[in-house]
Amino acid sequence: MKQIAILVCSVAVTVAMARPGLTQDLIPEDTLASMQSADVVILGEVHDNPQHHLVQTEAIDAIAPSAVVWEMVTEEGAQRLAQTAASNPEELGRILRWAETGWPPLSMYYPVFQASNAPVYGAMVPRSAARAAMQRGAATALGADAARYGLTVSLSPEDQAAREADQLAAHCNAIPVESLPQMVAIQRLRDAVLARAILRAMDETDGPVAVITGNGHARKDRGIPTFLSRLQPGLKVFALGQSEDGVVDGAFDAVIDSPGVDREDPCKAFEAQN
Repeated sequence: MKQIAILVCSVAVTVAMARPGLTQDLIPEDTLASMQSADVVILGEVHDNPQHHLVQTEAIDAIAPSAVVWEMVTEEGAQRLAQTAASNPEELGRILRWAETGWPPLSMYYPVFQASNAPVYGAMVPRSAARAAMQRGAATALGADAARYGLTVSLSPEDQAAREADQLAAHCNAIPVESLPQMVAIQRLRDAVLARAILRAMDETDGPVAVITGNGHARKDRGIPTFLSRLQPGLKVFALGQSEDGVVDGAFDAVIDSPGVDREDPCKAFEAQN
C-alpha cells in the first residue's frame, strides 16, 4: 500500500512594513510568566474570533520564540514563502494561497505573522493526506513515523467513543455515524503532524517554540501535549485555551475568555444539504 509522506517545512517571514503597536494586557501577568518559562507554548483559538488572534499576537511578542509552528500553513506554501519575502497581507496571502485553504481571512492572522521574525514551520495536513486517513487510517497517512507517534495503537473504547461523540456534535449530528472513526483518525493525524513540526523546530532552533492552532489540538487531555509528553517528556509545554463567553472544551494550563462573535449558524449548511 502506498504511503503518503507529510513533510514539514520551515521558513522565515520577512516583513518590510513596520510592526503596528501591539494590543497589550489581554494576557494575565502570571500566564505570561508561565509562557515565558516554557519550551513549547501552544496558543489555541477559535479560528474566526479576531480577539483570539490579538491574544496570540501579544503572546508571541512576549515569548520571542525561536520558531512558530502554524496549523494553517502547508508545506508547499512554506516553500514558496522561503523564496519570496512578504511585505504586506495581500502578498503573504498570494504566496500562501490562503484563499484556497478555507481558513478565515488572513487579515485576522496577519498581526500574528508580524509579531515575530522567527522561522515559520508549516504543519497543515494536505487534503490528499486527509483523504488517505479517511480511507486507510491515520497510520498509513503518516507513513514511517506512524508507530513513533502512536497512530498504530487504537484508542481505548471509551476515548474513541468520546471523540466520536464530539465529532458528531461538531457536525450538528448530521453526518453518518459510520464516518465518525475516520473523522477521529484525521484529527489524530493533524495532532501528530503538529507535534512532529514542534519537535523538528525544537531540534533546529533550540526553542522556545510557539504554536498557532485550534483549541482542539491545544488541549492537554487529547491533543498535541499528549504526543509531546510521550515523545519528549522533558519538554516544558504550556497549553493556552481560548474560550468564547466562558465556553471551551478540554483541559489547558490556562484559559483566556473573549466575547463570542456573530456568525451564521453552522448547522444551516447541513440543513441545506438535506
